Amino acid sequence: MADKEDQSNVQATGQANGTAMKFVIQRIYIKDSSFESPNTPDIFKTEYKPNIQFNMNTKTNNFQENFHEVILTMTAEVKNSDDKVYFIAEVQQAGIFQIEGFEAERLTEVLHISCPNILYPYGREVIDNLAVKGGFPPLMLAPVNFESAYLQAREQQTKQQEEPAS
Repeated sequence: MADKEDQSNVQATGQANGTAMKFVIQRIYIKDSSFESPNTPDIFKTEYKPNIQFNMNTKTNNFQENFHEVILTMTAEVKNSDDKVYFIAEVQQAGIFQIEGFEAERLTEVLHISCPNILYPYGREVIDNLAVKGGFPPLMLAPVNFESAYLQAREQQTKQQEEPAS
């Protein structure tokens, strides 16, 4: 019974073209995380003026009918002005989502926009905690607009496909 109560908080249902649609968060978890600070303890002698390079990638895996694993990989590499690494923190924040009744194009959008929107705050918190536990100030990563990122990536992919091969 607890499962049904928990699911009611994260379940969205609807209808499109007479087909029942369902979106349920089954589980959110850390698939992998790492922290590296190769220049400690000497780096602590320098003034902390971070230059942050932040990268993200989304991977999806349909592992069972209507069940999808979405993995949001987030990597923060923080260096000083001399290009010495303060730290590198990476997390693979993942979730299992039950998704039913969506057309292929809409399913792709849900997997690359809605699911990462759910996972990002969890991954952001892990990156921040890794930085603090590594002896550095908190790393407050800015919110991300996954819809815009998805549309830009799709537009870029379309342009690449249209360009003649040289």
